[in-house]
Amino acid sequence: MSQAGARPESESVGTVVVAGAANLAIAVAKLVAGLISGSAAMLSEAAHSVADTTTEVLLFQALRRGARPADQRHPFGYGKESYVWAFFAAMFTFVAGAGFAVTHGVTTILVHEHSGDYLISYVVLAVSFVIESISLARAVRQVRRESRRWETTPRRFLRLTADTTVKAVFLEDSAALIGLLLAGLGVGLSHATGDEVWDGVASILIGLLLLTVAGILASNNLSLLVGRAVPDRLRREIERELAGLPEVERIDTLLTMQLGPDDILVAAKVDFRDEATGAQIEATADEAERRLTDRYPEIRFVFLDPTRSLPGATGRARDTQARPSPDAGGDPAPS
Repeated sequence: MSQAGARPESESVGTVVVAGAANLAIAVAKLVAGLISGSAAMLSEAAHSVADTTTEVLLFQALRRGARPADQRHPFGYGKESYVWAFFAAMFTFVAGAGFAVTHGVTTILVHEHSGDYLISYVVLAVSFVIESISLARAVRQVRRESRRWETTPRRFLRLTADTTVKAVFLEDSAALIGLLLAGLGVGLSHATGDEVWDGVASILIGLLLLTVAGILASNNLSLLVGRAVPDRLRREIERELAGLPEVERIDTLLTMQLGPDDILVAAKVDFRDEATGAQIEATADEAERRLTDRYPEIRFVFLDPTRSLPGATGRARDTQARPSPDAGGDPAPS
């Protein structure tokens, strides 16, 4: 067993800070517009931005708490704590943002109240769209850079990445832009027809949009909290690196786990050559660590357990992760 060197620098903190600042400014503007105009969609969008701002605060807490170094009580570090805070963020979006939007939309449909002042809503929606686009652009740049580093597509990176902060910011900013379009459509139809039902429907749709994002993020964080393996392609590459060592006969069992956004644990039962000496096995274990951590800085812990070959061994590692859960996926993707 050994611990790898320094982790690669992450852009996630900057992405979260930019998104949080943008959402805070937008939330205030939407709230003012919603109170002046009486628009349910605008007030729902204000709740949406408040939920997003709170989410960014919780995600920042996730990054700060999860980055603490390992200690005696937590020898594998605090990486999984980041998923706890990210799960809280998803739940806040679910309860505060989606709950308010749906209930306020239903109330508007039933009551049909609106002050009739639409201009401020249009102005705030347009400005908010520009600001949210800037925030999303930063998240997109990070996603593209990371996907290139892992030699995969941005879509697969987002689906399987263990960095829940950048995933949350990307999804929330995307949902924010869609929500603004829905709010604009609802306000515009209510303005054109004089029927506030469209404003209420837009508010409900915004709530359902938030429910979808919260559900995706909550499911992803629960999977990582339970202890998700790395994606299949990365696992196969780790197996090839270990199997390519000169004293290794075969890999009987290979297990991996995401300990945090930038922390991976690798444990393997290794059948060394019968002729290998103790010194050669030690040297091979050191070489295994060096190869894996040089290629993948996210791998922080490597455990190799010398073992005899299993009966009927075929030369390939016994795959205890051959059937990943739906959220883990089976396509080549980053950790």
